[in-house]
Amino acid sequence: MILIACLLFTLPWFGYNYVLEMEKLLRQGQEQTLIGTTRAVATALNERPNLFSAQASFLRSVEKGRDLYAYELSTPITLDGELNDWADYDGQLLDYGSDYIQFSRLPYNSNTLTFRHVVGKYDGYLYAAFDVTDPRLVYRRKDSSRVDRNDHLIIGMTSPKGEFHRYAIAPYESGWINAWQIVDDGDTTIPLSQDHLVLESKIHGFWRATDKGYNVELRIPLDMLGNKLGFAFYDVNSRTNRDIDTIIGTSNTSRANKLGTILVPSPEIEQILKGIGHTSSRIWVIDRHQRVLAQTGNIQQSNGVWSSSVKYGDNNDSWWAKLEESVLHPLYYRYLLSEPQPFHDDLKDAAKVDGVHIIQALKGRGYSYWRQSDDGKAVILAAAYPIWLDNKVMGAVVAEESTVGIQTLKNRAMEKLLNAMLAIIIVGTLTLFLFASKISGRIRRLRDEAEQAIDSQGRICQAITPLKQHDEIGDLSRSMADMVNRLGQYNHYLENLSSRLSHELRTPVAVVRSSLENLSMHNLDAESERYIDRAQEGVQRLSTILSSMTEATRIEQSLQSADKETFPFNELVEGCMHGYQLAYPEQAFSVKTTKTMIHGAPDHLAQLLDKLIANSVDFSESGTPVEVTLSKLQRTAFLTIRNTGPLLPDEMAGQLLNSMVSVREQENKGKPHLGLGLYIARLITEFHEGRITITNRQDKRGVEVIIALPCQGEE
Repeated sequence: MILIACLLFTLPWFGYNYVLEMEKLLRQGQEQTLIGTTRAVATALNERPNLFSAQASFLRSVEKGRDLYAYELSTPITLDGELNDWADYDGQLLDYGSDYIQFSRLPYNSNTLTFRHVVGKYDGYLYAAFDVTDPRLVYRRKDSSRVDRNDHLIIGMTSPKGEFHRYAIAPYESGWINAWQIVDDGDTTIPLSQDHLVLESKIHGFWRATDKGYNVELRIPLDMLGNKLGFAFYDVNSRTNRDIDTIIGTSNTSRANKLGTILVPSPEIEQILKGIGHTSSRIWVIDRHQRVLAQTGNIQQSNGVWSSSVKYGDNNDSWWAKLEESVLHPLYYRYLLSEPQPFHDDLKDAAKVDGVHIIQALKGRGYSYWRQSDDGKAVILAAAYPIWLDNKVMGAVVAEESTVGIQTLKNRAMEKLLNAMLAIIIVGTLTLFLFASKISGRIRRLRDEAEQAIDSQGRICQAITPLKQHDEIGDLSRSMADMVNRLGQYNHYLENLSSRLSHELRTPVAVVRSSLENLSMHNLDAESERYIDRAQEGVQRLSTILSSMTEATRIEQSLQSADKETFPFNELVEGCMHGYQLAYPEQAFSVKTTKTMIHGAPDHLAQLLDKLIANSVDFSESGTPVEVTLSKLQRTAFLTIRNTGPLLPDEMAGQLLNSMVSVREQENKGKPHLGLGLYIARLITEFHEGRITITNRQDKRGVEVIIALPCQGEE
């Protein structure tokens, strides 16, 4: 029976381990499949230089804030200067301040000019948003031909052919704005007057004044834009001299080689990714600086290839299917299994991605690894493979999938396993129940015979009939029958034992009694008297010990019936101290008190002082006083007793107030110390709703006892 039960318990364990091994194999298969996906996409992008920006790809490094990234916008931007359309990208706005100063006539102050900036791409246009902080907004004068004598924005960029152009935006007021191309023939020192400006109608936007400065939204056609772009805000704070005080920008806009790069997600690569048509993975294409060139797929639906292996919604109207749906599955998923949960996608709309797999791919090796989602609700598989151009790594293909499909498949397997285990356990339980019922019936019959074999006085009434079955219960019945037979024989022996002992011990008892009577009739010598005196001393010592041991009990009983009254505690302390000076003439005392009224039992508080003063005197060094101080703080009285002498051992901290605890060395054998004095002091303190602490003094010269008791206010 035990063997059968053990086998039943091992079946779920073997089944569970089998499902876990299956999950490992499925994960390995998903990993190999995803690496194959990245390899296939990378193969489609290899040796295609037109897909990558040569200037951006061969940069030594990407500088944050200087090199810009255009996010793929999901909706077009309304040019109204409100920045509401950029709410989803608020976390992507970069701050530009002291680290991005191009010029400052005076020491820079962050309260003068700062801005936040982001760019995005939608339907052939580059959109830019600026949230500028400028407490002194100076507009262009309507009668002025100059655009550089006021707050203005300079845009520097290269065309697709590599030509360098600059544009100025200097509005007269809040509202719609257009850009003016600066025609300076390479001389950036000439004044920006109307003679050097040509209207560029393709670049326009909106300039809106705000409480802290102004907002700017721009739209630039992508066919005008190369791979370099920079924005610079020129700040004028005086409406009188209108000199430029500060220039802050993403980069220096005066020369093409000083501009930062602009990376716009590649539409050609996006078309290639869409043409591949992978729906079970999220795929990125990144450049060698880990910036995203194109992206397709949604990680929330990227469940892996195994998700298609899961069959949902089988039309089964059997009673077992209904039982599973209504009873078993809710139990499984409440206590044993977990459904895949929606998880947070921390890399959604990311401009730059990183990870060990990407680092390895940019070194020329395909790599994959597992990671958890940002909220820990899902496991994500990521793989990367390099993209080659002329034996150089130009970027990488990165693919990600969640394990939701594998987890769902594992859950379905676990459901089937649990169903099978449940059926086996039910059948096994019924079989064992019938088997156990038969066995328990035989055991009950044996128990009844055993109870009837012996009466309440222990006499054997009847024998046990041994069973003929050759199993454990039959062996037990035969053993019990033999045992009852032997007990009957031993019981008969005991019934006759008392009469035998009475007969045998009668003579020795008579001899002892007569000897004691004869001894009491003789006179005792001096030696016997000495032993008697020693015995009396022992009895006296025992009486002292018993009295000390019962003292705590008497105190507890007396405290239960003690009456409290309001009295001046300082007078009680002073009166007791006068008595202690007479009781301990060789000990010096120092007493300081403050008028304090408390509600308590004076006799017990006096007994408390007796115990504490006796302790302090015993442990004080010769020639040093025992200091007693009574002070009051708000509605609490503090009684402090300090002595100079040995310190408390560290291991005894917090134990001295317990019963039968003492640190005395017991040199005086005639006066036993059971460690009850401080225990009694604690009982009296707690009766008065106070607290007592015993610690070493801060100067490490002795010990101090502090008793805090509630006191009455001034009358």
